[in-house]
Amino acid sequence: MSEAIEPVGDKARLDTPPSVLREFWHYFSENRGAVIGLTIFLLLVAAAIAAPLLAPYSPTGQFRDALLKPPIWQEGADPRFLLGTDAVGRDILSRLIYGARFSLFIGTVVVILALVTGVILGLVAGYFGGWLDTGIMRVMDVILAFPSLLLALVLVAILGPGLMNAMIAIALVLQPHFVRLTRAAVMSERGRDYVTAARVAGAGRLRLMFVTILPNCLAPLIVQATLSFSTAILDAAALGFLGMGAQPPTPEWGTMLAEAREFILRAWWVVTFPGLMILITVLAINLTGDGLRDALDPKLKRS
Repeated sequence: MSEAIEPVGDKARLDTPPSVLREFWHYFSENRGAVIGLTIFLLLVAAAIAAPLLAPYSPTGQFRDALLKPPIWQEGADPRFLLGTDAVGRDILSRLIYGARFSLFIGTVVVILALVTGVILGLVAGYFGGWLDTGIMRVMDVILAFPSLLLALVLVAILGPGLMNAMIAIALVLQPHFVRLTRAAVMSERGRDYVTAARVAGAGRLRLMFVTILPNCLAPLIVQATLSFSTAILDAAALGFLGMGAQPPTPEWGTMLAEAREFILRAWWVVTFPGLMILITVLAINLTGDGLRDALDPKLKRS
């Protein structure tokens, strides 16, 4: 009897389907650009969290004996400042590191605000339809009819300059994308058999919307949230550059560019480094978003 028993442990392990995370990473890692983008993004997050440990000086500390000092590899540099100083003697490297905190904070808050409100409105519009759907979507169409940066600028002008008001304005501008995606996904899912079964089983409207239907609509929303993250950083930098976002001496990259406008020709480093940080961050997030799209969209998965 003991010889008839087969050791099925290894066979069972081999036949076990891969976990969801393992499958996701398999398709995500096939996109090398996405892996590089994710690595850069995680390094930025780590730098933002450890800013007090990594930054050599305070981001607002001024060294009056070192005004507009060039980077350390250029003639006339001060060895205390690796990337040089700005017009009032503040260390650019320290301001860039702390600026990562503000940019990532802006992206996170804006995406959360736009995602939560957009998903709720999209669920209501897609599930109930009728005049409610028409009213919500016409408002979204009006918002989309304006150039995003111009509309954000007008909203900030109404609310008043400041970082929080800039984030609210950008979130309002990005919200229609989440509303339209959620509405389309809900309309395609609400007639499926599993929704009908849940309704027959006695599930209420809120449970059907948020527990039954919404989890099956998350894939495109996750990709859109990633891309909106980079858009939020760009719009916040643009508003800061125009003086309507974060106010000096906040070490936000767009505000740093605004303060350095008059020194572009004689102190290239005060403009170049904040611009490079914006470029690298947005590029990394967009590459990560492409990888998420490939990994979460079944149509793009390769056999």
